[in-house]
Amino acid sequence: MRLLAAASRQEPGCVSYIPHLVEGDPDTVLIYEQYRDAAAQDAHRDSEHYKQFAVGGLFQMMKERSVENLHALL
Repeated sequence: MRLLAAASRQEPGCVSYIPHLVEGDPDTVLIYEQYRDAAAQDAHRDSEHYKQFAVGGLFQMMKERSVENLHALL
């Protein structure tokens, strides 16, 4: 997680990348990611560090995974 977060934060289109543990549930991790635009998000998912640390590492340890895309109101 540390390597993925550090590399993701270096991406030009990354505004924020913050992993969180859910209080009282140490098995649940929430990652708040914010990108400049959809192209920056796509670039993140196409990056070598994402493929190595997320797809090839973190995803392999997950019991389940869900993604919610948010749109800021302001």
